Amino acid sequence: MKKLVSILIAVALTLTMTAVAFAAPLIGINQFGEHSSLDNCRIGFLQGLEEAGLVEGTDYEIDYQNAGFDGAIATQIAQSFSANNAAIMVGIATPSAQACFAAAEDKDIPVIFTAVTDPVEAALDSGNVTGTSDKLAVDGQMALIRALQPDATSIGIIYTTSEPGSVTSVAEYEEKAADYGFTIEAVGITAQNEVTQAADTLISKGVSCFSNLLDNTVVGVLPSILEKTNEAGIPVYGSEVEQVVKGCVASVGIDYIQLGKQTGAMAAKILKGEVASAADIPYETIAEYTNYVNYDAVTAFGLTIPEDMADSFVEAVSTADAAE
Repeated sequence: MKKLVSILIAVALTLTMTAVAFAAPLIGINQFGEHSSLDNCRIGFLQGLEEAGLVEGTDYEIDYQNAGFDGAIATQIAQSFSANNAAIMVGIATPSAQACFAAAEDKDIPVIFTAVTDPVEAALDSGNVTGTSDKLAVDGQMALIRALQPDATSIGIIYTTSEPGSVTSVAEYEEKAADYGFTIEAVGITAQNEVTQAADTLISKGVSCFSNLLDNTVVGVLPSILEKTNEAGIPVYGSEVEQVVKGCVASVGIDYIQLGKQTGAMAAKILKGEVASAADIPYETIAEYTNYVNYDAVTAFGLTIPEDMADSFVEAVSTADAAE
């Protein structure tokens, strides 16, 4: 009997070891918070893996975690991925990407980021890390605002002081504003519960419009901003299509599904062993921008799209819906 038990234990251990040996590599996805742009990055990322010929459950497993716009939670998530020896960590948005990179460094786990506005400022431009940047088209955005609001004098911006990409974007707006006849009124915040008060501050200053950045803390409560600005009769310009879908009048923006696909293709190269390290893949900045417009919002604010620009505008439709 003892011999039979020993045999059964040995068989069980063998099966367990075999299962472990053939477990699909783990991809840990650390998303800073839930809003359409970041969701689209994740959707596109998974599509990029699929388009590269990889199959979930066979070639990889996904552990998706959401930090709820909390940097401390993003750090905990990244540390759990490291503890579970993830094959790749994916950081969606700058705080999550930085958390992954910090947690992965000791084990040299490859880190792939997406929706990071300024990888250099975020210190994500060297080491076993790569990904895709969603850098704002600041010149294009101010030219768009000038075209739709010829008499506008000032642009209000709310930004998170701890997000490197937001700080960089505000600095670029301030540097270039005079070239377009604008002044910039920027209000920095440190937490999401400060956003609506910042909106009130800009409204009280009589800004001509708001220009929303790719700031995750702010974007997460965009409907609350729009409620206030609509009541005050102040147009808000988005920074990508989903913000325009939600009610911003227009945007020079990018397609986050496509950004995610680019990122997924990078991860696929690592999983397939086509590169030895993420460092062998230079990070990429998306180069194609589109003029998105919400015609209902344009009409509500009494704005007019110049005839010579009309053909360049695309009506904003959720790219997440289009992808499904």
